[in-house]
Amino acid sequence: MQSQPYSGIDNLEVMQDAVNYNRYLLTTIRRHASERSRIVDFGAGTGQFAIPLKQSRFDVTAVEPDTIMRRRIAAGGVVAVGSCTELSAASFDLAYSLNVLEHIEDHVGTLRQLHATLKPAGKLLIYVPAFQILYTSMDAKVGHVRRYTRASLSAAVSAAGFTVDRVAYVDCLGFLATLLFKLGDRGTGTVNRTALKLYDRLVFPLSACLDVVMRRWFGKNLLLLAHKAAAADG
Repeated sequence: MQSQPYSGIDNLEVMQDAVNYNRYLLTTIRRHASERSRIVDFGAGTGQFAIPLKQSRFDVTAVEPDTIMRRRIAAGGVVAVGSCTELSAASFDLAYSLNVLEHIEDHVGTLRQLHATLKPAGKLLIYVPAFQILYTSMDAKVGHVRRYTRASLSAAVSAAGFTVDRVAYVDCLGFLATLLFKLGDRGTGTVNRTALKLYDRLVFPLSACLDVVMRRWFGKNLLLLAHKAAAADG
């Protein structure tokens, strides 16, 4: 992650309207964090998740290379740094990264940096876009290098030294919706705020229910949980 202005900040702003989607991600983070956890939000963006976690009294540190967004995070009361190199080694219990890894060419190198920040038995939570066939102008606009499959994401995380515990597709109906978007893609990469709200309110809750059946096969995104070896395991 290079320290430069992020080209997709307008899309980040629009995504704040995805209430159910954001609640799902925040709930997922909380499920894997104890009250005493020290947490790293890698690629924290505008602080969409780091700030609410801080307000709920979690000990969270944000890593965000964009200077403007880092200032916004700090204004929300969260400690914010520009890179993992500013974090103490082996000092965090949980690292999460939501829709970030797909932006990074050397994703294995980045995962190794996160591995170094975690204590033995520390947990990693990753959420990324799935399936290259779903790549659209929206991906291009925000600087996505790739989209993932279960196999490719697991391979990258394992290569960084983690043990993968669980990986599953998320938002199966979003897979179909994105295919439809791709058919009519005009190349602008812009998120339609009205369509986003309708999908979030009416379709995403149903999609989350169907994911219980479809999560092994397809979805718009991937959710992975992994851990760093305990000290006794080397």
